[in-house]
Amino acid sequence: MAEVINMPRLSDTMEEGVVAKWLKKKGDKVEEGDILAEIETDKATMEFESFYEGTLLHIGIEEGETAPVDTLLAIIGEEGEDISELLEGGNGDSKDENKKDDDKEEKEEEDSSNEEESDDGDGEVPEGVEIVTMPRLSDTMEEGTVASWLKKEGDKVEEGDILAEIETDKATMEFESFYEGTLLKIGIEEGGTAPVDSLLAIIGPEGTDVSKISTDGKSKSSGKKDKKKEDKKEEKASEDKSSEKAEDKSQKDSGRIFASPLAKKMAEDKGIDLSKVEGSGENGRIVKKDIEDYKPSEKPAAETKESQEAKPAAQPYVPAGEEEFEEIKNSQMRKTIAKRLGESKFNAPHYYLTIEVDMENAMASRKQINEMPDIKVSFNDMVIKASAMALRKHPQVNSQWTGDSMKLAKHIHMGVAVAVEEGLVVPVLKFADQMSMTQIGGNVKNLAGKARNKKLQPNEMEGSTFTVSNLGMFGIVEFTSIINQPNSAILSVGTIVEKPVVKNGEIVVGHTMKLTLACDHRTVDGATGAAFLQTLKTYIENPVTMLA
Repeated sequence: MAEVINMPRLSDTMEEGVVAKWLKKKGDKVEEGDILAEIETDKATMEFESFYEGTLLHIGIEEGETAPVDTLLAIIGEEGEDISELLEGGNGDSKDENKKDDDKEEKEEEDSSNEEESDDGDGEVPEGVEIVTMPRLSDTMEEGTVASWLKKEGDKVEEGDILAEIETDKATMEFESFYEGTLLKIGIEEGGTAPVDSLLAIIGPEGTDVSKISTDGKSKSSGKKDKKKEDKKEEKASEDKSSEKAEDKSQKDSGRIFASPLAKKMAEDKGIDLSKVEGSGENGRIVKKDIEDYKPSEKPAAETKESQEAKPAAQPYVPAGEEEFEEIKNSQMRKTIAKRLGESKFNAPHYYLTIEVDMENAMASRKQINEMPDIKVSFNDMVIKASAMALRKHPQVNSQWTGDSMKLAKHIHMGVAVAVEEGLVVPVLKFADQMSMTQIGGNVKNLAGKARNKKLQPNEMEGSTFTVSNLGMFGIVEFTSIINQPNSAILSVGTIVEKPVVKNGEIVVGHTMKLTLACDHRTVDGATGAAFLQTLKTYIENPVTMLA
């Protein structure tokens, strides 16, 4: 029977999503676990996998289109199956008439109960307090397990902080906070499983009394609960639990290994045999922590002569020249980088200007500065400082193209490109023109360290007005970069080269460095970019001008 897939709610604040890309097309065969599409919200772009197998019979939302949560996204079924009734019915929710009747009866009972509670309640949720519920991380998710909490009660929480790792039967995902305040209450402890929309946490002003907020996220009521409703829920829960235990037993008897998708992926990457791992999750399920803690037992004792003789012959030698690929799944960071750089390169008309800078004075000045106690300045720090000062004199370079207008930033926020294991991130040094070179050096070192340890917060990577990318430490003499939009320019810094130069009509040994400026021609004309580089060159060749 055909299965209807709706636009999933990928966070507790998500109201709509955009289909960034379909990875399957109509008519394709789909296996359980295949990635169907990439869904984009205002927070992230996430891969959305199929929980069914069959043929993709219908695509309800095309690439680039936006649709509310629970809108028909796709239909999967048997090849050639008639799905006209599902298309006419909208989202195909009428699969089970008995379920509808039960839901309707339960809804009426809930409404009745809510009326009682509203008459006898103790008040509403305090002002400024936010209720965080168990998110629905896929369209089939009914419940989730808190694998681990990264915050504890009483901790300060910023918007974008990771609160917890939520595990479903399909994946383990980091769940970030969309609010800021103090974590006042944890509703589901580590290892606890709860239905979607259950109270996960409460965030609000420090010291707020949340004792009157019940575990369903509502104010506690002194009214009597509907006994019939409670009995019915307990009976249903008991049936579900019995069914689940029976299923678990049958699956264990069949030799199936229970493991989360994340645990399977980690085991595959590390070459771990899952059959030798003891699971600590529910019903012995193997989770992420079990793979991290797994230590292989020692190799068996030396083989006997008989066993050695019984060993099969060695595998034949694989000749040189055999074609082989290693497929590495793209991380979310890598896909985001690819998307944004592609948009920048193909939308913004790039052109490039290169200038060569005499580094003799800069090298001498840096040596003198670094001889002072507790002070260390790099050539990159000097370039950042010089760029910030040059932007003050050439505001056109410190601009953004919006289509209808051009915005000239009066503040100077320097983006500093940092290479990390999964790609490239650009932490932002805010108000860099107001910092000394030593302050720039300290801040850059701190941000780069956080970037490599994946500790950067979203606000530390936002708001750049100009970017510097330095590959000089790798011996690269000259290169060009793609503009980090919405910036209008990016500076590429090469290595310092020792070579013959002409000074006062004589050939002497000198040290030079090449700087290449990539500009968006929509905002920065060639003459403007050239003037900026001339000013930048003056500052770097005369470092004393940057000490004022």
